[in-house]
Amino acid sequence: MKQNKTFVIIGNSAAGLACIEAIRKEDNVSEIINISKEPHRPYSRCLLTYYLAGSIGKDRLWIRPERYYEDFKVKPFLGTEAVYIDEKNRKVELSNGKIIGYDRLLFAAGASSKTIDIKGIERKGVFYLRTLDDTEGMLSMLGEVKDVAVLGGGLIGLRAALSLKKRDKNVRVIVKSSHILSQILDVESADMVRRHLEKNGIRILTGLASIEIYGKGDTVESILLDDGSRLNSQMVVIGKGVSANVGLLKGKVKSERGVLVDDSLKTSNDGIYAAGDTAETFDVFEEKTEINAIWPAAMRQGKIAGLNMAGKKGIYEGSCGMNSIEFFGMGVISFGIVHPKEKNFEELIQANFSKNIYRKVILKDNRIVGGIFVNSVEQHGVILNLALQKVDVSDIKDILTDEYFDYGKIVPLVKKQAGKFKRPEYNDTCVTYNSII
Repeated sequence: MKQNKTFVIIGNSAAGLACIEAIRKEDNVSEIINISKEPHRPYSRCLLTYYLAGSIGKDRLWIRPERYYEDFKVKPFLGTEAVYIDEKNRKVELSNGKIIGYDRLLFAAGASSKTIDIKGIERKGVFYLRTLDDTEGMLSMLGEVKDVAVLGGGLIGLRAALSLKKRDKNVRVIVKSSHILSQILDVESADMVRRHLEKNGIRILTGLASIEIYGKGDTVESILLDDGSRLNSQMVVIGKGVSANVGLLKGKVKSERGVLVDDSLKTSNDGIYAAGDTAETFDVFEEKTEINAIWPAAMRQGKIAGLNMAGKKGIYEGSCGMNSIEFFGMGVISFGIVHPKEKNFEELIQANFSKNIYRKVILKDNRIVGGIFVNSVEQHGVILNLALQKVDVSDIKDILTDEYFDYGKIVPLVKKQAGKFKRPEYNDTCVTYNSII
């Protein structure tokens, strides 16, 4: 007879929910406690920019019904922060003073926006775009705002810029590096995206940094750049990326940028598992540990962690970095290694700059390890599958970047290397590629 346990899940986004549901499939009687710093029931962080843009209503954000916790027999502590983990005695202290014991703990506390140290950052009208509360704060001010400065040219910054342009704001994006999306695109594809954004009214300023936010009282009026120029702005959005929320486990389990886990998602402490944006897992292309903070990876990790916490064996195969977005009708997808630094990589490129089409596939030892697709994203799924299966693509190397490359063209290769196609599909997750904006 199984002994009832207490499972504590810190975080109620993708990884936390997948863990709860995996545990309940195996164990319908043990106690599950869910702790979330945010006061809201589970919502999709991926859709916040669409809500900001006015493309969807708030009702579209919720990813679980109101009765979710009741239906899954979960005790929620929403709007309550875990402030201390006693890993030796298996206890968690909450911000309300309550102390909760656990048999197994999932640490899925997500990530927080990176801050910048400039004068005036505390003013009203300066926002990050990470939470529902951030988004609603921005929405509450839109009537007072004409000009917006977005600091950062990565995905977060550009998603915010798209949303606010959709609201008919005058948007400038200030980027310290020489090109936008420097983490996920190469220079050629990034320049293609930049021209398209500027054609649609978003001004991009590269090679510049903000040094002060000016205003009267606590409001924002303008921003000073390091070239001495000053931009009118009644709202500043900081999109400098995110950092994993690993503070509670620092010194308690092995960690680097994130919490290190094995292929069962267990940390170096037998009672603690980690998943989602806090977990540093094996990257199948980099062949080292990385944080791949994407929704499908978080869902898969949460599920595998939940199975193992409940006593059923589950193996996490690893993940890869992947990003997708649409800029005013221009689809952009990248995955894996996009900035190879060693000489033993091969880059296959087809580009049509007049049509804004760019296809790049990166190979190592005749295996696909990365790709960039701009305005020609339909074939990326086939390419990604070949990459994940570590298939030798020598026989089809000459057609990998063809405009009409599809599954039909690789049937002979699949038959030849049938034994390679064993990696499980993530049918319990989904890759969100939206064209709402």
